[in-house]
Amino acid sequence: MLELTPDELLSTTRAVRKRLDLERPVERDVLEECLRLAQQAPTGSYRQNWHFLVVTEPELRQGLADLWRQGAERYLAGIGDPEAIPGMMGRVLAGVFHLRDHLQEVPVHVIPCIEGRTDGKSVFAQASTWGSIMPAAWSFMLAARSRGLGTVWTTFHLFREEQAAELLGIPFDEVMQAALIPVAYTVGTEFKPAVRSPLDSFVHWDRW
Repeated sequence: MLELTPDELLSTTRAVRKRLDLERPVERDVLEECLRLAQQAPTGSYRQNWHFLVVTEPELRQGLADLWRQGAERYLAGIGDPEAIPGMMGRVLAGVFHLRDHLQEVPVHVIPCIEGRTDGKSVFAQASTWGSIMPAAWSFMLAARSRGLGTVWTTFHLFREEQAAELLGIPFDEVMQAALIPVAYTVGTEFKPAVRSPLDSFVHWDRW
């Protein structure tokens, strides 16, 4: 366990793409500790209607990475060299390109899932559904950070969600995938708070 205060944990849990250790395995008992903590997240339902699918088999990770890349190409095809893009956007894109090339090597892929589908449903139905799995996934990511693991919320494979469901045996008509979270120990454990906009640029009091 890293010696982090609650504020340090919340302010240094970063989206980790480049600094994932692709060589070091992640122990099952460490993942189970994170998953037990995720289960304690606040839920919007009277019952736990969400699941985590933990993928460690190399062939399945390769299949997911292939689907992820197929989805990513829609977004990345016209970008060119991310190193030539200045500022934070260039750094983020460089990390995305790195993950594209190495996702199959990340030792653990975690797929948060929710029972039911929101395709074509109202904002209320969507918010109600996502309101349980997202706090659980974030709790998992915080628990992972406290144990020296890096994570990042990714969604490119959802362009091929049905194929991913077939690959992993997920009942597509009944269960919706929320993300693909790569999980690995980080190269170094020191992460700093990110530069963010001033509060008054995004916080609204009483009126917009």
